Amino acid sequence: MSSPDPQVRAARNHSGPPSPDRQPSVTALRSGVSTSARGPVVAVTGAASGLGALLTERLVASEEIKQVIALDERRGECAAAQWHILDVRDPAIAEKLRGADVVVHLALDLDLETDSAARTAYNVRGTQTVLTAAAAAGVHRVVLCTSSMVYGALPDNELPLSEDAELRATAEATGVGDLLEIERLARRAPRAHPGLNVTVVRPAVLVGGTDTALTRYFESPRLLVVAGSRPAWQFCHVEDLCSALEYAVLEKAEGELAVGCDGWLEQEEVEELSGIRRMELPSAVALGAAARLHRIGLTPSPAGDLAYTMYPWVVSGSRLHDAGWRPQWTNEEVLAELLEEVSGRHTVAGRRLGRKDATAAGAAGATVALLGAAAVVRRARKARRRI
Repeated sequence: MSSPDPQVRAARNHSGPPSPDRQPSVTALRSGVSTSARGPVVAVTGAASGLGALLTERLVASEEIKQVIALDERRGECAAAQWHILDVRDPAIAEKLRGADVVVHLALDLDLETDSAARTAYNVRGTQTVLTAAAAAGVHRVVLCTSSMVYGALPDNELPLSEDAELRATAEATGVGDLLEIERLARRAPRAHPGLNVTVVRPAVLVGGTDTALTRYFESPRLLVVAGSRPAWQFCHVEDLCSALEYAVLEKAEGELAVGCDGWLEQEEVEELSGIRRMELPSAVALGAAARLHRIGLTPSPAGDLAYTMYPWVVSGSRLHDAGWRPQWTNEEVLAELLEEVSGRHTVAGRRLGRKDATAAGAAGATVALLGAAAVVRRARKARRRI
């Protein structure tokens, strides 16, 4: 594998010391309901769990936030927020948003196991409804959260990418088609609804209670490396994403905001830090097997997910940095937390194995079995065509 250009390597500065004085967790920050009479009223969708719950707790604890309105299909644990229980696709959400200054829309379904058509229907329709409802309710800003995956993982990507880089992703990876449509809706909304501002936050590989094709990559017994590829790994801890979203809420930064740890890790560094050895395959074999396994339902991840483990899609985060924001986590620290989270899980080609399956098949054996299954399918189809 070729090394980066020396000037690029010098610019990375990825191996600096760990971040000093990391901020306490979101839960620790909260000391009660803010009594400040100033600041915006903020509505958060998807507030009952995951990132939405963490952000709700953080905003409630902030003296710069007047009130938090929480919306979800069930009530969350943050008692200090004002709760409304409904589906974000329900037009009645407009009434619940009245009085809010800012809406942070986090009610997205990016679950690998969700039917893709149902996932798209929820994500796109939900975003459309929230944007329209926010405009109708007099909200002046909506903050959307997509992913830096929308830039695409391509061999000629600059290291790092600026926020203004062209969105060159395709809809071939899990959920990326939905995210690209959300980006399109974000660009169109201010024209369709004059007076409505939209900020889009794009995190790198998100870690901290998340389950994605990219976090499952580190559950594998061997790290799949496609021959001739040039991976570059940049992570984003959910606590850093929450602080970036708060910057967007308070209008300290606007527009398209990329967020992640400073710099990146090369594949060799990831292997050294994780202690997981690689399994290198030719491009045609890896991509072909991934496509066939997904097509016959053996794995949840389409072949498009592989591109994000092959080529760089590192972002600079310059707009947030210019506004004074800094990540509190390094790539090395986030990778260590990710490895701790996935410890004991067994994934091959994106498919989770039970402990019994993993023990019986063995690490490399399970990989070979899945790749072999794809080869068997291909041979069977060729045989049928000859008949």
